[in-house]
Amino acid sequence: MEDVCTSAGNFLQSLFQGTGLNLKVTVKESTSECLLDLSGPDSELLQAEGGEFLQALQHLVIQAFGRSLPEGQRLICDVQGFRATREAELRAMAKLAAERVRTTRAPFVFGEMNSNERRIIHLTLAECEDLATESIGEGSARKLRVALKPTA
Repeated sequence: MEDVCTSAGNFLQSLFQGTGLNLKVTVKESTSECLLDLSGPDSELLQAEGGEFLQALQHLVIQAFGRSLPEGQRLICDVQGFRATREAELRAMAKLAAERVRTTRAPFVFGEMNSNERRIIHLTLAECEDLATESIGEGSARKLRVALKPTA
């Protein structure tokens, strides 16, 4: 995995240099992931619009290098802890939605989300025996619905 992570980091660094973005890539490896931590004066650009640019960079890196990783390994691009903060926000939103569904007994539908964000909510609520989650819609307009499971 080390060679793939280093190659992905070098790829991003050369991309930033070629486009004039003032960003630095630091590669951090663990047994389950390769984290490409991005920092520098232009890092705010990566967080704008809910991290769309960061998500696009990650998609590009996964397409270029993801198939070379060992089974079960993940490539992740992050900037100033943005992903960890967003994941915590999504988990809190999932718990609030769960309580709302339980209280009102009506389904709750989140706005449009990318697949990674929907996955975090699905996993957060997966152990709730009384709730079901499902992705609805098409393409980039997919949303996530939380509802009570039907009683037998």
